[in-house]
Amino acid sequence: MSVRILHTSDWHIGRALHGRKRYQEFERFFDWLIECIKEEQIEALLVAGDIFDNGTPSNLSQELYYRFLCRVAEAGCRHVVVTAGNHDSPSLLNAPREVLRYLNVHVIGCVPEAVAEEVVVLRDADGKAQLIIGAVPYLRDRDIRRAEAGETLEDKGRKLLDGIRDHYRQVAEVAVAEAAALGGNVPIVGMGHLFASGGRTVDGDGERELYVGTLGQVRADAFPDCFAYLALGHLHVAQRVMNSDVYRYSGAPLPMSFGEAAQTKVVLAVTVSPTTVMVEEKPVPCFQRLATVRGDWAHIRQRLADLQEEAISIWLEVLYHGDEVIADLQERVRELTAGTLLEVLRIKDLRLAARTLERMSTEETLDDLTVDDVFGRCLAMQQVPLEQQEELIALFRETVTGLHQEDVRNE
Repeated sequence: MSVRILHTSDWHIGRALHGRKRYQEFERFFDWLIECIKEEQIEALLVAGDIFDNGTPSNLSQELYYRFLCRVAEAGCRHVVVTAGNHDSPSLLNAPREVLRYLNVHVIGCVPEAVAEEVVVLRDADGKAQLIIGAVPYLRDRDIRRAEAGETLEDKGRKLLDGIRDHYRQVAEVAVAEAAALGGNVPIVGMGHLFASGGRTVDGDGERELYVGTLGQVRADAFPDCFAYLALGHLHVAQRVMNSDVYRYSGAPLPMSFGEAAQTKVVLAVTVSPTTVMVEEKPVPCFQRLATVRGDWAHIRQRLADLQEEAISIWLEVLYHGDEVIADLQERVRELTAGTLLEVLRIKDLRLAARTLERMSTEETLDDLTVDDVFGRCLAMQQVPLEQQEELIALFRETVTGLHQEDVRNE
């Protein structure tokens, strides 16, 4: 007998885009996901980490999350399995787990004292076991490796990989024993939140910088053969692991940066039986159009005019890299988009940044400069008259001081 599951991850509820709140997008995504669960007759929803964008989600972020969980049962889905990601607070996710269990929502926020707690048996309405889930949360260094004095970076990386492999082995042993006790005909599905070897990232996804030479080298053979399907989270690009059809990242359902805007976002509908696994990609609608406008001023001006004709809400980043010096780039862009459905979230003069770096000594880095040095060079690059520079520098220092005071108040 087959089971229909839906694999998703990396919701990042509460994520803002260059200061723009996105709660309406998250709400529309959850509305769509409920309809998808109904149409696909999903029996188990697997959420593989990064439910929230940070460890202290806003009240509205939590409200969206809990309201959605309450609606899942009404949509006909019997079970939800939630594992924590590196962005999540394990204690915050775990806090309501006993209450959520009455809704058949199984939450694994951190590595428990007994590894058997990561093995969840999902049953149908008659109490018959349908599926066994090895629900492994994000594995932190302290969970799986004991630090030792004098160890090298290579030693640390090797021990970390050994710890990941060993943890999955332990989970698999418990799951296999459970399956045997149930008659040996219950499929086992694994979950995880990590960076598998060969995984693709994009600029601005917030994950590229997290692992260098450690979790980025987790290979497919680190996962036990008993997993009929492996539902992974962490990378925002939907993809296979080492070309496997059944080891998959679902990717983030919403574009988390302008770098992800061109991707087709999906959730994965998986049909699992004791002998077969079928995976279908279900495209997630675009709830807020994002676009990057890049080029010289003539191209930017024409592209903005073309986008206005689409007569839909579009959030923009504008990247200028022409030869002309444009001191009033922001004012020009704002003037062209005023009163339209185009909302500019980011404007960057790539030419200015490149030329400022070119003027640095070959032995000079940003670490060698103060913020005043960088601002002064920007003024020089823009050929701002000396009589105006003094006033601008004073305003700049006042702004920097204000930011520092704000940081102190927030500590």
